[in-house]
Amino acid sequence: MPPLGSSNSLRARRAVRTDAGLGGSPGEAAGTDAGRTLRRLAPSALLSRAGRAPFPLASPSWPESVPRPAPTPELGVHYDTAWSRRYPVRLARAMVLDNVARPLARVVASPLLRGEEDLAALGAPVIFAANHASHIDTPLLLSCLPLRFRHRTVVAAAADYFFDRRWKADTWSFVLAAIPIERTKINRRSVDLAAELLEDGWNLIIFPEGGRSPDGWAQTFHPGGAGYLAVRTGRPVVPVHLDGTRHILAKGRKGVHRTRTTVTFGSPLWPDEGENPRRFSVRIEAAVATMAHEADSDWWTARRQAAAGTTPALHGPEAAPWRRSWMLPEAPDRRDRGPDNETEWPRRSG
Repeated sequence: MPPLGSSNSLRARRAVRTDAGLGGSPGEAAGTDAGRTLRRLAPSALLSRAGRAPFPLASPSWPESVPRPAPTPELGVHYDTAWSRRYPVRLARAMVLDNVARPLARVVASPLLRGEEDLAALGAPVIFAANHASHIDTPLLLSCLPLRFRHRTVVAAAADYFFDRRWKADTWSFVLAAIPIERTKINRRSVDLAAELLEDGWNLIIFPEGGRSPDGWAQTFHPGGAGYLAVRTGRPVVPVHLDGTRHILAKGRKGVHRTRTTVTFGSPLWPDEGENPRRFSVRIEAAVATMAHEADSDWWTARRQAAAGTTPALHGPEAAPWRRSWMLPEAPDRRDRGPDNETEWPRRSG
């Protein structure tokens, strides 16, 4: 074995350094220049030449042999609305509701309130269950609630409609204190959130139909909404009937039309011992149907037919679309026009 300082050993090491571009005569000088060039390159240049930044400047690549976990959803029923119930946001929303929504509601809808006395002795939290015919329903009902309910009320909104985009979720969470609810089935996450808020003292506005009326007639109330939450939490349900809102902004119609409306609060309902959500939901729908019949006739007629079980159904007659449209009640502005009404065809029959 040759000694470490032999000429053969030195030539071998110099050859290795020269081939590697790290030193030695012309090759050594070229390697030094290349090293200096690399040190002078900015990270952006490294990225452009190599195709991606090295690990300290970017996240590491995912190993192909390891399956990627599903990304955590942030919209729909998974949208976090806790920020919208913090005090600064609540204060800003109260300013908007009292100084913008209420005056606009007076101008556009001219609401007549009925049944407020039924809320006088009712303690919060409460579930307000209303029919749904227009996008104007929510701000109108919110603006008509008594002050002690108004600023501590959340709105159950369709997760697939109001929470499908980040800007929509942020907007409705702020303006309406909306929370995402699955409207086609009972979703544990959304129902748990609504129940927790009720137990925490928040009131809830919910539309048991699950969406706006497609033709002016109400849809069947789903038991998984107000009925289920009332049975689960033991909180009362206040049935609410909104009359005339479809004439302001019906589903599929563009533009807003000023029309008088009536907001009627019914007597609070509690689930009976052992009553299941489906039966309780039927009772809620019957109470709203009675108030709808009252708006189209009078208090005595509506109560008499309710006692006899002959109240017209909220979802209208089983008939052709043209007949269903013809049988819809008139706009509130046209019901009390005087003698001219005698020339109108009869509408809903008892």
